[in-house]
Amino acid sequence: MWKHIVRKEDTVVDATCGNGHDTLAMVKLVVDESNRGCVYGMDIQNIAVENTSLLLDALLNPNERKLVKLFNACHSRMEDIVPKCTSVRLVAFNLGYLPGGDKAVITLSETTLPALEAASGILAPGGLISVIVYVGHPGGMKELETVQAFASGLPVDDWVCSKFEMINRQMAPLLVILFKK
Repeated sequence: MWKHIVRKEDTVVDATCGNGHDTLAMVKLVVDESNRGCVYGMDIQNIAVENTSLLLDALLNPNERKLVKLFNACHSRMEDIVPKCTSVRLVAFNLGYLPGGDKAVITLSETTLPALEAASGILAPGGLISVIVYVGHPGGMKELETVQAFASGLPVDDWVCSKFEMINRQMAPLLVILFKK
């Protein structure tokens, strides 16, 4: 889905960079011969930022690597990180815990809601917010409720919001897509 939204030289945000796989995919979507485009990545856990940085250092050339700005910060601080008046094409969230990390450290509704509000404010028309919600851990269902309530409150004239879920696996992660018209 990202490939149909993101164009070369766009600015995108990985709101929960985790181990860096989404950040890497985003770089590949925005980079062109002129090495323009920008990827902002953030995570509240320093180990996630370090893991992302190591992955990018290993798999990107120096010009591509310069396109990524990583921050050890909560996704609720997105508006402090992405410069004002920046037109963002994609904001991606993976809500839950860091794969391979401390499962006691999770994203929380109290920070995800302001992050979604910030993402909707910086998103350009034709842009996308993608949210993977891992519901199989304590707090996961509450966070899903927060995401759904936020999406349900967006004006129909300006947004198309969808939820994709597996019906034969109850606790599988869900995908929520918010497309800004």
